[in-house]
Amino acid sequence: MSLTSADIARIANLARLELNPAEGARMLTQINGFFEMVEKIRAVDTTGIEPLAHPMATIQDVALRLREDRVSEPNNREANQRNAPAVENGLFLVPKVIE
Repeated sequence: MSLTSADIARIANLARLELNPAEGARMLTQINGFFEMVEKIRAVDTTGIEPLAHPMATIQDVALRLREDRVSEPNNREANQRNAPAVENGLFLVPKVIE
């Protein structure tokens, strides 16, 4: 995918940007360069490759520093819902806004 000067002018208009011809040409080159990089990345066959949790995992084992999963706050649901206009089964009831 590559853009034209007309595409850059339209995008600039939509973004309410005023670009002179030199800036428009520079933006066209930069954006088309970005699209070329994306196409190169998309061309790589990644079937059978597991996703990484961390980029360094390809070089060494990475121990993620995860905190212990424990409750740290008390359950204040009733107190928080006490002054709500409508509550049912622990949920706030709100008016329907989308048909």
